[in-house]
Amino acid sequence: MLQLSYIRENSAKVIEKLKVKNFDGAQIIGDVLKLDDTRRETQKALDDMQAQSNILAKEIGILFKQGKSAEASNLKEKTADLKLKAKELDEKLESTRKELDDLLVRVPNLPHGSVPSGRTAEDNEIVLKEDALIPAQGEYLPHWELASKFDIIDFATGTKITGAGFPLYKGYGARLQRALINFFLDQARDAGYSEVQPPYMVNAASAFATGQLPDKDGQMYFAQVDDLYLIPTAEVPVTNIYRDSILKSADLPLKNTAYSACFRREAGSYGKDVRGLNRLHQFDKVEIVQITHPEKSYQALEEMREYVASLLRKLELPFRIVRLCGGDMSFTSALTYDFEVWSAGQKRWLEVSSVSNFEAFQSNRLKLRFRDDSGRMQLAHTLNGSALALPRIVAALLELNQVPEGINIPACLQPYCGFTIIKSMV
Repeated sequence: MLQLSYIRENSAKVIEKLKVKNFDGAQIIGDVLKLDDTRRETQKALDDMQAQSNILAKEIGILFKQGKSAEASNLKEKTADLKLKAKELDEKLESTRKELDDLLVRVPNLPHGSVPSGRTAEDNEIVLKEDALIPAQGEYLPHWELASKFDIIDFATGTKITGAGFPLYKGYGARLQRALINFFLDQARDAGYSEVQPPYMVNAASAFATGQLPDKDGQMYFAQVDDLYLIPTAEVPVTNIYRDSILKSADLPLKNTAYSACFRREAGSYGKDVRGLNRLHQFDKVEIVQITHPEKSYQALEEMREYVASLLRKLELPFRIVRLCGGDMSFTSALTYDFEVWSAGQKRWLEVSSVSNFEAFQSNRLKLRFRDDSGRMQLAHTLNGSALALPRIVAALLELNQVPEGINIPACLQPYCGFTIIKSMV
């Protein structure tokens, strides 16, 4: 959530920058400023009235001590009238604040100055491409055919048990999943991230704090009886570790990693993009999260970007990095890099990670602050990245490494898998 003080001081700039996200902010920012004027006027009137009541209370006390009961009683009638008016002002102030907050949560984060304009993924900017490993020729089966051929992922049984988008991993497939999770966690730990194991369900306050509510309400699974949400990413519970916290400057940066299952309704998804592992309702992911000093958050973003790239290099996967345009960015992000790997069987790029800087947008909702070296309170900056999401990594690994004998396992994963090649178990 944008800070109200920043909007007041930079309203024209806010409206202009929101255009990069294809968001017309003129009306809502105008309404925010009007409501804030009303709030400030109401607050001043209430403060003046309370000050007047305090003065009268002292005068009444003095009059009673002087034995002037009649005059004191007259003043008491005035204080009763003031209390009634103060109650009305207090109710108006509360309703104005609520209306103001309801507007503020509908304003997206401002994009960083490097974010390109655009409306769709076609307008994203390629900033790095390492595609030397893309096969020059040959026919490559898509991963869903390989999964069936080697009996490692059973989509039909997963659909029977739960529904579409909930695959059942078997044999080598289950072991490969576990190997990837452990590999990613160990790599993150070696890079200075502290491992945590978060809950897979969160309350509404946590979902609101990181921007899932109200923006992504329809994309989350909701346990209505318990008023809890299944997490769409470990970012939500891990970042909320620090909700309502006041940190010290010396504590920063805080770096955490977590494995979790992730749950997304993916409403409206259809067609070839949902086949096999391309788009699931439940999937595994290792997440990295940083809480940083505002002056160092973009340095941290570049470090996280290079870290994710290093994982893809170790997996020997061709990949590219794109800087998302304004229209393709999330509601909460100020700058996002997407990582895409080459699918040899589908002959297209598949997104496997997003690395984002939210600046103070999440921390304003989280009330996540720190004291700088001068003792001044500031909002921290939050960042997160997929490191990595498993489904499309598995898809790319299976498709790229298929050979007549089976599917080769990259060298970095072999100690984790306990095997070097996936062969038919028949």
